[in-house]
Amino acid sequence: MKTVILAGGLGTRISEETQLKPKPMIEIGGKPILWHIMKIFSHFGFNEFIICCGYKGEIIKDFFKNSTEPWSIELVDTGLETMTGGRIKKIEEFLENQSFFLTYGDDLKAVNISKLLEFHNKQKKLVTLTAVQPPGRFGILDIKGNEVINLSEKPPGDGNWINGGYYVLEPAIFDYIHNDFDIWETNPLQKIIDKNQVSAFKYNGAYQPMDTINDKQKLQKMWDSNNAYWKSWK
Repeated sequence: MKTVILAGGLGTRISEETQLKPKPMIEIGGKPILWHIMKIFSHFGFNEFIICCGYKGEIIKDFFKNSTEPWSIELVDTGLETMTGGRIKKIEEFLENQSFFLTYGDDLKAVNISKLLEFHNKQKKLVTLTAVQPPGRFGILDIKGNEVINLSEKPPGDGNWINGGYYVLEPAIFDYIHNDFDIWETNPLQKIIDKNQVSAFKYNGAYQPMDTINDKQKLQKMWDSNNAYWKSWK
């Protein structure tokens, strides 16, 4: 079963790094975050990858030229301005009408991929997405009148679930994507939701986004302290 990784975006929110490289090639522990993601899937025995390249895709291609990992990798140029849905549509022919995984090239979660797939097969939906509860990003003040009576420093999130990627998809999803400008997470996915064909695999593990330089530094500290929660292959 193949894993499709979206790795073609501009990564504008972390432009300090992405002026010179695509966001999935930002390094944690001396290796691109893309490599770390592939290691997660490989740990569960999924070693076939399709990488949707775009912005500075040649850097991704150069990295994998001399790879010694036991992976089969298709590097597909899906365009510079193509939206996420359009990128998925462009790799349809590589999937041979089979179910596949889809994830983002900047997202580290220690998802149990085998359990994700088992859940998807039981649900019998076109789409399974991994639902997460993101960590709080700001301290919360408890104020009485004009007096601060308590400070909760970056507490857990508000209890809401969000779309955390790490999808399992059936080939029928391609019927909902029509052109390069379709954004997978809006029009196509919403139409599939409207048909009651999306299930949520709840992930309760650690999760650190990588949207800013500060986020990258947190991930690096986790790696340096041997507390990298996504190192599920160990």
